[in-house]
Amino acid sequence: MRGVQIFSGTSHPTLTESICERLGAVPAPAELRKFSNGETLVNIGISVRNQDVYIVQSGSSKINDSLMELLIMISACKGGSAKSITARLHLSSYFPYSRQSKKKSHRGSITARMIANLLTIAGVDHVITLDLHASQMQGFFGKPVDNLFAEPLIARWIRMHVPGWQSAVVVSKNAGGTKRVTSLADTLKLNFGLVTTDRRRPPKVNISMSDSMIFFDTIEKGNAARLHAELPTSTIHEDNQESAVDDYFLSKSADTLRPETPPSARRPSELEAADYTNDERAREVITGRLVQGHLVDDDYAEDLTQVATPVPPAGSESGDSEKMIDQMTSSIVSLNSLQPDHALGGTYDAAESDDDEANAHTRIKEERTITLVGDVKDKPVFIVDDMIDRSGSWIAAAETVVRKGGAKKVYCIATHGLFGDNSLEEMEGCNAIDHIIVTSSFPIPDDKIRRSKKLIVIDISTLLSESIRRHHYGER
Repeated sequence: MRGVQIFSGTSHPTLTESICERLGAVPAPAELRKFSNGETLVNIGISVRNQDVYIVQSGSSKINDSLMELLIMISACKGGSAKSITARLHLSSYFPYSRQSKKKSHRGSITARMIANLLTIAGVDHVITLDLHASQMQGFFGKPVDNLFAEPLIARWIRMHVPGWQSAVVVSKNAGGTKRVTSLADTLKLNFGLVTTDRRRPPKVNISMSDSMIFFDTIEKGNAARLHAELPTSTIHEDNQESAVDDYFLSKSADTLRPETPPSARRPSELEAADYTNDERAREVITGRLVQGHLVDDDYAEDLTQVATPVPPAGSESGDSEKMIDQMTSSIVSLNSLQPDHALGGTYDAAESDDDEANAHTRIKEERTITLVGDVKDKPVFIVDDMIDRSGSWIAAAETVVRKGGAKKVYCIATHGLFGDNSLEEMEGCNAIDHIIVTSSFPIPDDKIRRSKKLIVIDISTLLSESIRRHHYGER
């Protein structure tokens, strides 16, 4: 290709080499290094006057350095008198800060819009990216944005490498990714499902055995004293006082002791509705218990936590029990009143699409409810999202479709494999996950790829090189 110069940043040189190989070109020389204080230095090693310049830069583990390097490279090409501003093109397979594309609290910032403004001021006139986290980001730019999709490559890989894919089910691991899942399901003509997690359950109050025995023993003594005063004296004998109290409870109507909610006024739960309905689709709703990010059995017993109220020492007066009950009651009320900060308070995201990435700071020993909607029994399952950063929600969704839904195989599919912390190792150790499929949009170390037995990387250089070619020749 004549009149074209393709520069590579330090974030993903392998992708740049693959693109140049398919276009019959070589990467343009450029000096990229840092000063001792961390400042980035860029020197363009070739004339770009009247040339179409393409800069290939993706996100990396050092996202801020990659972004600053990209801005300086754009400014250097602009100062080198490239052909025109419109020919100066920023090619980014993974757009940095794409998850911060909306204001999530009163004192938050729309960082993705700020990045778009920085790129525009630096001199970029056209942006090509791959699977934006939020489509509204295209409106942040005053210049054209081409948002490519990896869905055709993923669909082709599924058709070629997944046996029996015609009976598979495409599953979304959160409610925010349903549009992406339904698009892939329509392309492959497959059914789709949904796994959602209840993240707003208030914290449970667990009382230790010793405290609960004191609490309920005091209540029983108070009830017995009241019943002795209410029952006729002739009916109570010292030998059968307990039986008389039991008979009294049985003889009393349920309305006077604890009135129940009338059946007509009570709304049936989802599980009850699924048991008694004639609609077979309602029976495809399955719920499970999620403790510390892992699916547990329905009879799993949590460890009882100690309440702050101490157990009275031996020989204490009975009058102290009432004071202890008051302290226990107040502690229970205070614990029940604890709620996560709401978005109206400016510290809680009310509409976060990914629970494991944004709410990692709230991970405590709590129980949540996970729900599977869809029939996945004895079928391959494709759990799809745009990126894999942390592994929590992926492992929870995989365990749910396997242990609760009876899925045969699980494929975790994403466009961008960020794999923060030890997420890849954690997914490797999950028995419910059979394969992990990502594209080459985000750089993954070679040693990590070699060590992984489940990871499969789909090459996207064909897609990006064709995009460059059509843009250079003005094709559709």
